[in-house]
Amino acid sequence: MKIVVYCSSQEGLEEKYQQLARELGTWIGQHGHTLLYGGSNAGLMHITAAETHAAGGHIIGVIPEMFRHRIDPVCDEVVYTANLGDRKQYMIEHGDAFVVMPGGIGTIDEWMSTLAVMTIGNDDPRPVIAANIDGLYDATIRQLADMTRTPFARGKNLARTLVATTPTELLSILSTLKNN
Repeated sequence: MKIVVYCSSQEGLEEKYQQLARELGTWIGQHGHTLLYGGSNAGLMHITAAETHAAGGHIIGVIPEMFRHRIDPVCDEVVYTANLGDRKQYMIEHGDAFVVMPGGIGTIDEWMSTLAVMTIGNDDPRPVIAANIDGLYDATIRQLADMTRTPFARGKNLARTLVATTPTELLSILSTLKNN
């Protein structure tokens, strides 16, 4: 299974976020899955990839050409794209499951773009899991739930994000997926 991980490339994040990235990467590798991620050699992106690599998993980095100098050396494959939009599109098209780790506006953008694509394909069964550590995404999750009660939300996939509040819960959800 190709697991897309959206997360921060910010360096120096708190240990709890780094530990989450380590545990996720180890799980992906130990279960023989492929990590499909933003390809950067920094922050939670690199930690997740390094742990996936150490645990024997396959790694595909997808990175815009302008960030070629930031490609993570642990990648088994690299896909260069013209821009961030093309990167998102590639990951959405090729992912079997999506994990939204702690991150900033770019991570939220990737999450919302994934849900938007899934809403168009109303029967899209691919799971989206948000690692809502310390309530980081509480407001976003509430907004998605609120939207489903309006006439503006189309499709059942808008509020389909599964929510994990601990690393253990995240790995438990992943373990229930097909091809786990």
